[in-house]
Amino acid sequence: MIRTSFNDDWQTRRKVNPFAELSGPVAPFQAVTLPHDAMIGQDRLAPDGEVTMEGGAGAYFPGGVFEYRKTFSVPDELCGRRVQFEFEGVYRDATVHINGSYAGQRPYGYSQFTVDADPYLRYGQDNEIRVEARAHQDSRWYTGAGIYRPVWLLTGDLVRIVPDGVRVTTLDLEGERAVVEVATRVRNDSIAIRTLDVAVNLRDAAGNAVTGDVTKVTVLPGEDAVVRSRLYVRQARLWDVDDPHLYSCHVVLSTEGDPVDSDSVQFGIRSLRLDPEQGLRLNGRTVKLRGACVHHDNGPLGAATYARAEERRVELLKEAGFNAIRMSHHPMSRAMLEACDRLGMLVVDETFDVWTSAKNGFDYSLHFPEWWERDVEAMVAKDYNHPSVIMYSIGNEIPETGSATGAAWGRRLAEKVRSLDTTRYVTNAVNGFLAVMSELAALRGQRSEGDENGGGINSRMTDAGDMINYVSASDLVTQRTAESFAVLDVAGMNYAEARYALDRELFPSRMILGTETFPTRIDGNWKLVREHGHVIGDFTWTGWDYIGEVGIGRPQFATPENPHPEHTAPFPHLLAGCGDIDITGHRRPASYYREIVFGLRTEPYIAVRRPGNHGLTPIGGPWAWSDSLASWTWPGFEGKPVTVEVYSDADEVELIGNGNSFGRRPAGAGHRFRTEFEIVYVPGELVAVAYRDGVETGRTGLKWANGPVRLTAGTDRQIIHATGGDLAYIALALTDADGTVHTAADRPVSVEVSGAGELIGFGSAAPASEERFDATARHTYEGRALAVVRPTGAGKIRVLATVPDCEPVEAVITVE
Repeated sequence: MIRTSFNDDWQTRRKVNPFAELSGPVAPFQAVTLPHDAMIGQDRLAPDGEVTMEGGAGAYFPGGVFEYRKTFSVPDELCGRRVQFEFEGVYRDATVHINGSYAGQRPYGYSQFTVDADPYLRYGQDNEIRVEARAHQDSRWYTGAGIYRPVWLLTGDLVRIVPDGVRVTTLDLEGERAVVEVATRVRNDSIAIRTLDVAVNLRDAAGNAVTGDVTKVTVLPGEDAVVRSRLYVRQARLWDVDDPHLYSCHVVLSTEGDPVDSDSVQFGIRSLRLDPEQGLRLNGRTVKLRGACVHHDNGPLGAATYARAEERRVELLKEAGFNAIRMSHHPMSRAMLEACDRLGMLVVDETFDVWTSAKNGFDYSLHFPEWWERDVEAMVAKDYNHPSVIMYSIGNEIPETGSATGAAWGRRLAEKVRSLDTTRYVTNAVNGFLAVMSELAALRGQRSEGDENGGGINSRMTDAGDMINYVSASDLVTQRTAESFAVLDVAGMNYAEARYALDRELFPSRMILGTETFPTRIDGNWKLVREHGHVIGDFTWTGWDYIGEVGIGRPQFATPENPHPEHTAPFPHLLAGCGDIDITGHRRPASYYREIVFGLRTEPYIAVRRPGNHGLTPIGGPWAWSDSLASWTWPGFEGKPVTVEVYSDADEVELIGNGNSFGRRPAGAGHRFRTEFEIVYVPGELVAVAYRDGVETGRTGLKWANGPVRLTAGTDRQIIHATGGDLAYIALALTDADGTVHTAADRPVSVEVSGAGELIGFGSAAPASEERFDATARHTYEGRALAVVRPTGAGKIRVLATVPDCEPVEAVITVE
């Protein structure tokens, strides 16, 4: 079918009771371009009586019901053809009406779905489509709301290739020879038997013809037919993380030489193998997954899924050392899948956060029994041709996995996935602690071996990570989760590294993936991944910071009133605060530490704990990194004590301040790749030098920001495209004359966009703020802010930024 963008000229508003508008409209519509997040523009901390999300889980944004409408014309020549609307994602409980008539719905907010429009259209006239979306106490994170992913108009003949109807499978791969099967599903909605030609052609990334095939297909009235073309590819170039080569497959449906329909997909040729000795093998080579869990929001854009925003995240995650992404906890967008294909990022795509047991009052568990099969089918149909996808996850922290009926549900889901796709593996992100939560009282009374005080689980309550691991490695979890793990190809384990070595003995054939792990434990976890063939990787929570679950990764300090960490931070906290990369794309200290642990960085890294908290006892939760920043600019703390962290894989590191050595300290794997120096803050330059066997292996430095504050602006690219979901990112920073960021000189910054673009997001990485992302002015955080601009046509975009007492700066982007 012909796919046409249907993203322009929409209007939206909060839905109102129709009786309230009997005397006239009470809530005006606003013009929007899709994708659009209706929630990100709402005032947070809704007044009493309004519908809200789950407090801090949803970042204190209000939920509600949002409606969208669009007027469009349908030419007469489409009469008698097939017309559909394809929605890549509507959050949530979407209902679609065309010209006032109900046309379809989708409860799940992350599934792609199509709606048949033919019965409701008025040809040669104006038509109206309306979409309603509801978000209300249904998630454990910020979801956004509305039509947050693109919409497409699909048109085609009565005999046509169905949407997602071309599937390419590598049947055999040996050396440089590959056998590829192209399966094309053809549908006949006419009342006649139709016989057509199906031409299939493969091309390489440069557009050169590789091979092809032509065959006939006869399709009976009202039925589908699948046409399989087996093609031989000589000198096949394989898709890999380091060489993500993509082929294209073009399928043309014709009758007596006249084209009837066509479709094109991209795919990659690669092989996957799995065994407990050599682990996961991609094209015959063992690959350990350096994984990042990510939520779906795009920071200042909210949940709006622009192709460039998804691509940029993948780019920056890969630059930071990750080679795999687990989309948590729902199916990944098409745009991110395509970016992972192009850039060489492996993907674990996930279905649901709930099955039949609710985690929130109005979540997907209410719809799961009726809709789960269609949602699994939608995910697999979307993912099938993407070589980046290596594994499907059928759930996340599902409490039912500790019960017999939960295991039966798991088997049902796993077999459904396998019936749709035999080329990938199936996992489930099981949290053993949650799987036996109802029986934790029994564990509380157990005595640990050698624990004379009889502490058992109680002695581990002071550290949530230790407690979860203790429970996950217990005999109770071993027994309760045995069947749930047995239905999988890979046992996904959340916060259960204590099982890795244990299960090598208990379950010799069990493959394990750390589907979710604490960021502070990557050194020990990665050692286990490297040492055990049956453990194929580690996925940190999280690779990219996100909106919602506010404050779970924030640094906290003990006080007499609060001796233990609090999980959720109060309003106006906005962010989780636990990502290796913040919501603007800036790498935090944990990211560089992880890169060193992965063995991808030889230079040391310096992170300085905020001197204002020196001497306090940190009590952050297991997702919290130290209260540190890569800065040597601390005005007001001259002569005060400060703790300097240095990360390195070398034997030892030396710290030098303004040419004076503070000595050498051991580092490397034996010291968890880090050391600390207690010194006094003196402005100037701080340098860390790494040594192995007494020989310098690398050095890095921090300089203080000295002199007047300047405003700088840098763009991610000078040239962007007017279509295809492209965006321009403008990084704003307060620096000195040498470009060192003034991390302690935050000021209000305003932006003005003119020309062929519009501002669609403006923010910083401030963990707590009442400033809005849809405003044109806000404060920098640690000297930085980020503006995001959408092109509105070809031409020049000019972004003018101003800060009090600074010279204004302008960034110019060309739109082609």
